[in-house]
Amino acid sequence: MDPVTEPDIRASFVNCTKGEAKRVGVPKDLDERPWDDLDFLGWSDVSGADRGYLVAESGDGLVGVALRVAPKTGQVRRSMCSLCLTTHTGDGVALMTARKAGTSGRQGDSVGIYICTDLACSLHLRGRKDGGRRLNETITLEEKVERMRTNLTAFLHKVTG
Repeated sequence: MDPVTEPDIRASFVNCTKGEAKRVGVPKDLDERPWDDLDFLGWSDVSGADRGYLVAESGDGLVGVALRVAPKTGQVRRSMCSLCLTTHTGDGVALMTARKAGTSGRQGDSVGIYICTDLACSLHLRGRKDGGRRLNETITLEEKVERMRTNLTAFLHKVTG
């Protein structure tokens, strides 16, 4: 992913108002992010543990999505991220919901995805971050990255479509 700036991030959100996007707690360490190893920028809101944000490149530029962590409904022993297919114990994966963009989102429609709670799927996939367990697969890293990007594109399409 190419490096992004705070104004780029704020302008990218498709499922929240301009006022909500203005209040998003954007990471302060953008200059220090490992951009070459990121397929998307993801972070948790420091002011509230129930919010996260994801910004990805698409054919139309950047697409930003505000996420909410769904309430836990029981004890989870191990879960798998739908994007990078990393498994985590405990609360390492959560169901996150995103209000749909446009009219349907304003009417309350949303979509959900099981995703790494730390939103560091790109780093888990490349073995640059501990905390999860990867499946033993015979495909290359490039194929795994492409699969994750395909999964991400499908989710973003559900939000924007």
